[in-house]
Amino acid sequence: MIVYTRVGSPLGDLLLVGEERPDGSAALRSVSLPEQKGGAVVQEAWRSAPATFTAVAEQLDAYFAGRRTRFDVPCVMPASATEFQQRVWRVLDDIPYGTTVTYGEVAARIGTSGAGVRAVGTAIGRNPLLVVRPCHRVIGADGALRGYAAGPERKQLLLGWEGALVR
Repeated sequence: MIVYTRVGSPLGDLLLVGEERPDGSAALRSVSLPEQKGGAVVQEAWRSAPATFTAVAEQLDAYFAGRRTRFDVPCVMPASATEFQQRVWRVLDDIPYGTTVTYGEVAARIGTSGAGVRAVGTAIGRNPLLVVRPCHRVIGADGALRGYAAGPERKQLLLGWEGALVR
């Protein structure tokens, strides 16, 4: 069963979508904002189930309050995710709180370079787990904030919370 809820955050109301688990919790499929490029849209067959997202909501609250630097929630990989996207997303999961890396560094970590940097950017842009999978920590080689589905002002806000230095 696909379940969802909305939770408030300093970025705006986040839409959490997940698969209900036997223990009553949800494995996350998506975290997005309503106006976000490629964000989830509630479907008629989904069920509103705020209680299934208690652990996720608590961790998001702790992150925005500066008490959490990493998320520990079960996630579901989208069936449509390519092997390449999954490799890129695993690199994102390992970028430490308060730091940034460049798109080129992500490409190098997965063994791609040159034209592959553009493909890395595309894969990052398709990250379904806003904030939880920290794609906001990837910046341009010149230090500029490049592409963020929720908008560059939110990327700057997140990096500011984390104390990451961005030009």
